Amino acid sequence: MRIAVVGATGLVGQKMLQVLAERNFPVTELIPVASERSVGKEIEYQSKKYKIVSMQDAIDMKPQIALFSAGGFTSLEWAPKFAEVGTTVIDNSSAWRMHPEKKLVVPEVNAYVLTKEDKIIANPNCSTIQLVVALKPLSDDNPMKRVVVSTYQSVTGTGVKAVTQMQNERNGIQGDMAYKYQIDMNLIPQIDVFLENGYTKEEQKIMDETKKIMQLPHLKITTTTVRVPVMGGHSESVNIEFTNPVDLAKISSLLANFNGIKLLDNPSEAHYPMPITAHDNDYVWVGRIRRDDSADNAINLWIVSDNLRKGAATNAVQIAEYLVSNELI
Repeated sequence: MRIAVVGATGLVGQKMLQVLAERNFPVTELIPVASERSVGKEIEYQSKKYKIVSMQDAIDMKPQIALFSAGGFTSLEWAPKFAEVGTTVIDNSSAWRMHPEKKLVVPEVNAYVLTKEDKIIANPNCSTIQLVVALKPLSDDNPMKRVVVSTYQSVTGTGVKAVTQMQNERNGIQGDMAYKYQIDMNLIPQIDVFLENGYTKEEQKIMDETKKIMQLPHLKITTTTVRVPVMGGHSESVNIEFTNPVDLAKISSLLANFNGIKLLDNPSEAHYPMPITAHDNDYVWVGRIRRDDSADNAINLWIVSDNLRKGAATNAVQIAEYLVSNELI
């Protein structure tokens, strides 16, 4: 099982390597790939040193699976070239997510759509992943009419430059700015560029991807995404309006028994998920479940997950695991 990790030196690429090792994925040959300036350098994986190779060298080695985390333009150029030699690409960028012929997959929600013919598989946006994991068991039980999402997203979602900016600001150091504004002691109600409809690209991604993954093209969903000065993971305040009356005990049970979810919801003891709760684990944490008395058949949820793990690296590895276990490679 030859596995290429494209973007192996980046935040998500490094996390992919960590998750592959933790989950004992059957890697017989690791092929780390990065930009030309990194070719020849070494990385360590499970106590062994591996030299970083170029894209073309990796393609020539014909890996069974390539985990991509190298940006949209890179993926658009190189993913098809890997696919041409028989490699199954699992891509973490936004390049293929809304392509009508490419599958957009969260294993707990819709892995069943995958076939041997799928050679480029899209990994969803980090905020979308944790959202649809929580929505899936509830939607299957009681059709949703409308979903309102507000996100509180970690600086790690932007990358190393944003983490450095926040740390510099906390230490009174002038440095490169990943954001237009200060992020420490602040919130920035903009993630990615603004579109003509007034939403940001990140907000539009969540809306479009949720509809595609859940196969609900007419779902009414609206979003506001906010960057916050935290490191552990992304948080979401979610309001869901259902078609039929809701039973809070049943909703809690559905969530608690769904694969990948950890329920943490005991307000009397101040037990609820926080970014620090989700940091460095693979669960989608749900709490603050309560009825919305301002609308019929509506509830509020609080959802937290580590955006570098379940929101990116782990979800990609889980897709790979599904492909292997179901002999789709």
